[in-house]
Amino acid sequence: MTLSTLLGTYQARTEQALQHWLPSARILPTRLHEAMRYAALGGGKHIRPTLVYMTGVALGAPLERLDGPACALELIHVYSLVHDDLPAMDDDDLRRGKPTTHIAFDEATAILVGDALQSLAFYILAHDPHMVSNPALRLRMVETLTLASGSRGMAGGQAIDLAAAGHEITLAELEDMHIHKTGALIRASVRLGALSQPDSDETLLEQLDHYAKCMGLAFQIRDDILDIEGDTAILGKPQGSDLAGDKPTYPALVGMDEAKRMARDLHQEALDSLAPLGDAGQPLRDIAEYIINRNS
Repeated sequence: MTLSTLLGTYQARTEQALQHWLPSARILPTRLHEAMRYAALGGGKHIRPTLVYMTGVALGAPLERLDGPACALELIHVYSLVHDDLPAMDDDDLRRGKPTTHIAFDEATAILVGDALQSLAFYILAHDPHMVSNPALRLRMVETLTLASGSRGMAGGQAIDLAAAGHEITLAELEDMHIHKTGALIRASVRLGALSQPDSDETLLEQLDHYAKCMGLAFQIRDDILDIEGDTAILGKPQGSDLAGDKPTYPALVGMDEAKRMARDLHQEALDSLAPLGDAGQPLRDIAEYIINRNS
């Protein structure tokens, strides 16, 4: 399959899984459930769940075993976006080409949406009957996602980001921030896909983790570049929002040319980590190419 076909296939599977697990808007509390579905459905590139699918399939896991982890990753990602968009955080009014959740509903509902989506993600990992049946592997998957989304992962990265606004930081500090804020969930996506195949060895898990670490940083560098060079209509969020918020970015710290060079180097390092997979790793190579060249 071409990358475009694979992306479409995995995006559709993710949407189907989300439709299955999200409560109906007809169930009380109806406004909260409507807002959860508004935030999670019908938008986004679904990069993180796609990485779950691609990694698992490359190692031989059946697709139905990967639906639950993919859905859980997307719910955590969406919850983070809903909270990040709030006035107390990034104060954005546009996300995925439509009004942010707190604009479409209200701030209190948006907070509850994030809370509920986060808890639903872990419910899925605990209850999905199609996932790996080995309790130890399920526990490792829960551990992976909790660490990636908490204070030592995504939430911690956002805290560092908020504290850094308006301040000069070093390149090492910027990298550390994004290893947590953006990279943690991307690494978790690859790891959950790999853990869905019970006989994956630890050496291969480490190499896949390095691939994901490199791509997480490359993803963020590309985001920073698009904040300057992108178009709001294509991005689906306000262009220049990082600049307006006086946030530290790679182009601001090292210049645009160097930022692009760093992204290319990280891309190559990621590809090198996939060598043990041979031809089975081609979709992961293709999505790495897509990530550093995307325009939204």
